[in-house]
Amino acid sequence: MGQIPNPQQPAATRATGPARGSVPTSADVARLAGVSRATVSYVLNNTSAVRISEPTRRRVHEAARELGYVPHAAARSLRAGHTRIVLLPTPEVPIGPLYSGFLNEFQWALSRFDYTVVQYGSVGVVGDDAARAWAELRPVAVLAPVGMGQRGIDILKRSGAKAVITLGPEPVAGAHALLTDHREVGRVAGEHLLEVGRRRIGVVMPREEGLDVFAEPRLAGVRETGAEVVGIPLAYDEDHAAQVAQQVRELGLDAVFAYNDEYAMLLMRALQDTGVDIPGEVAVIGADDLMLGRLLRPRLSTVHVALPSGQELAELVDRLVRDPQSEPEVRKVLGASLVRREST
Repeated sequence: MGQIPNPQQPAATRATGPARGSVPTSADVARLAGVSRATVSYVLNNTSAVRISEPTRRRVHEAARELGYVPHAAARSLRAGHTRIVLLPTPEVPIGPLYSGFLNEFQWALSRFDYTVVQYGSVGVVGDDAARAWAELRPVAVLAPVGMGQRGIDILKRSGAKAVITLGPEPVAGAHALLTDHREVGRVAGEHLLEVGRRRIGVVMPREEGLDVFAEPRLAGVRETGAEVVGIPLAYDEDHAAQVAQQVRELGLDAVFAYNDEYAMLLMRALQDTGVDIPGEVAVIGADDLMLGRLLRPRLSTVHVALPSGQELAELVDRLVRDPQSEPEVRKVLGASLVRREST
């Protein structure tokens, strides 16, 4: 790409980019775009207080891309008095496509607000130690995982975090809470199975470490319906699924809530391989409403789990960063609804 001309600037004064090998600066971007350094700062820092025309914004962004210029995060943090880092601790438990998609949307939306998203891996570091490790990065906001206590929240706030948001079943004092009560998922599945005449329900409990934080509430939700419930440990493994399929028959179960769609598909295939008729002999229902469940035969009944949109959560983060003294909010953000198909 060649230089971006400014019609209002004489050709003789248009400057070239930085010398080969040197680090491009905002002054280089300003010269190439034909604007002031202040304008470059306003555009690249996404400042809303100053009105910049759309053509000028495009010229600045194009010049920055051509030169390979990116703002200096540390310098910008010094000017602002805080970083633009939003920290997302890397989950220590396997997350399915539903949560993965939610986190991807959240990160994309945050980038539109000019935040830098950092995923922090802290395997084996939990509680206050994890909070101290995260605090070293001086994040302006943290989406804290399940299990973060009030002391950890205080550590993060003392390090300069303006917004700490927890995502879990219970609120934590001092933090904004997005409540995700997975009992509702189990309740919806259990009520549906009772409605279609099933009385002895197996509930899959994944053996994979860490998933109990979601599986236990889902089991409790099925039990709250009054159904006769049997917990069934299941590893995400074909050989073990074959063993559990035999166990389903031996226990006389007439339905299975399989924790989520992935475990449901695994167990349903194993049940069919042993000659079990679905749904005639055993009804099967999953959760998360994955596309693959619609491709099975019979098509998989499921519980559609609704999470907040990534855009909505990014807007909350931005608002809390701008107003860190606001009172902590508690919102219920997990919804659950039945999607009935042929497997039940």
